[in-house]
Amino acid sequence: MSRDTGRFTVLHLSDVHATESGLLYDAVDGLGRLERVGDYARGAGVTPEAVIITGDLVQRGNPGAYEAVAAACRRLEDAVGAPVLTVLGNHDDPIAARSLPGHGKRHFGERTVDGFRIVRLDSAAGSLDAEQLDWLATVLSTPAERGTIVALHHAPLGSPMPALSRQGLADADALLGVLAGSDTRAILAGHFHHALTASVRGIPVFVGPSLAYHQVMDAGPHAVAGHDSPMFSLVQFTRDGVSSAAIPLHSPDPLFTQPITRTPQKATHVS
Repeated sequence: MSRDTGRFTVLHLSDVHATESGLLYDAVDGLGRLERVGDYARGAGVTPEAVIITGDLVQRGNPGAYEAVAAACRRLEDAVGAPVLTVLGNHDDPIAARSLPGHGKRHFGERTVDGFRIVRLDSAAGSLDAEQLDWLATVLSTPAERGTIVALHHAPLGSPMPALSRQGLADADALLGVLAGSDTRAILAGHFHHALTASVRGIPVFVGPSLAYHQVMDAGPHAVAGHDSPMFSLVQFTRDGVSSAAIPLHSPDPLFTQPITRTPQKATHVS
């Protein structure tokens, strides 16, 4: 775990777009892809301290899918041995989503995991309300042992894609004003369906790719299109900084596989 390795690892998932029945676009099984993330982590030997899913848990118009999403999150927790924390996106239904763990009374909150404070914010409306911002300011007034990770659906910046350039958080300045001078280590977000790494006012921002589909990056300035290329991110915090790597669930056959050999080190004897 992180105390032993010096790394605090987060599996950052986003934009699941689960449906009540059938496949999204006749191809996407959002619940099945949540299961595959657990399979990947076990197979790769990844032992995260937390899983954070940054919104659009279900496809709009599928409120009946939340019970299945909640069950899939519980199975993912069991598979990786770490808590699964969720926030809502613009496709999510704020009433039906109350059946999710951590969403019974409100859709934002905090949880401390191994010294890191993980703050969940609700940007389902595309912005944050005054209640959340006031609450956040109060929470951040006391630093956490190892810093704060902020999770929400809409990133406080736009996508470099022209069609999504105005799809960031509407009140980004208000959020960044509250975060200024705080112990925030990073912001995790989603919504764009493509990975994006940025620094905004000195705070690292990681937009995770989607488990549902990946943006066709050259679809043009007036359209969006999606590849069936599900991905998630592996985010690691160390004493010196933070990194994020996009992990595809669909992988082509490898060109080669070569074992890594290490030369045994000679023992040093001290007399």
